[in-house]
Amino acid sequence: MQILENISLQRYNTFGIPVVAPRFVSITNVDDLQKALQLPAPDGFLILGGGSNILFTQNPKALVLHINISGISIVYEDEDKVHLQVMAGENWHQLVLFALQNQYGGIENLSLIPGNAGTAPIQNIGAYGVEIKDVLVRCQALSIQRGELVEFSNSECEFGYRTSIFKTREKGNYIITSITLELTKRNHRLKTSYGAIQQHLEQLGVADRPTIQQISESVIAIRRSKLPDPQELGNGGSFFKNPEVDQVQFEKFISRHPEAPHFKVGINRYKIPAGWLIEQCGFKGKRIGDAGVHNQQALVLVNYGNATGSEIVALAEKIQQEVVNKFGILIEPEVNIL
Repeated sequence: MQILENISLQRYNTFGIPVVAPRFVSITNVDDLQKALQLPAPDGFLILGGGSNILFTQNPKALVLHINISGISIVYEDEDKVHLQVMAGENWHQLVLFALQNQYGGIENLSLIPGNAGTAPIQNIGAYGVEIKDVLVRCQALSIQRGELVEFSNSECEFGYRTSIFKTREKGNYIITSITLELTKRNHRLKTSYGAIQQHLEQLGVADRPTIQQISESVIAIRRSKLPDPQELGNGGSFFKNPEVDQVQFEKFISRHPEAPHFKVGINRYKIPAGWLIEQCGFKGKRIGDAGVHNQQALVLVNYGNATGSEIVALAEKIQQEVVNKFGILIEPEVNIL
């Protein structure tokens, strides 16, 4: 374990914000993580994974621990399913590709989501009708205070829409070191009705009986057609969460905007796409300096090169205010702003 000083974090965050960490440690195993948590850190620790869900507005003062623990192993297997233990530093999309290569189903809809496996449960990543909570058996996490490994079952993670116990009452208390997923080996439970997947599969001529590989290929094609590659254009994926409203608010909203897309997500609960709300306010493709809204997906804020985190936040706040003014709905950031 080596403590580095004055390290640029530009390549460690997908927005490409060039902040500098005063102290930085790359963590490659759990033992080193336990040792690192005993280092003097008067300003605390900043846990950094794939950097895809973070927006820096200033240089961090905390000791940065970059979780780079790798490894994928089978911990249980029978004729129908397999349990994969995946270490926190594994790239999420590479994990999806690993599953597909081995004919394991369950996460093909989550193809091309940026970030690492260890941070996936924190915000309960999801796309095209699937969330990580649908396949997660348990995760192991290290208590920052006690330095002990603790196991969380699926129910103990308290998953919700883009949230979990690690974003709510246990925020900042644990570092996830591994996750265990239950994937299918046969009789895959395919989900193709969400978004444009079915249409894309029809174009391929495989809509009736698609393979998990074909579903993944469709998701990748759809995402690439709408979402910018962080390697080419700095971004953190979806910047805002899709808001959920109750029955009363929904009826008021839909009576004024009958053309608005919406989804029923529970008893008297409705989800309204934040991208649609933002686009209706005229922000799609809008650019202020080097901070902008992507021209193909209004849900994605981008760094055209030299935007600061504060400039991107200012744009986000302007969008929030306009959406409230026009629709009376508050959209909340999905990205962590530091």
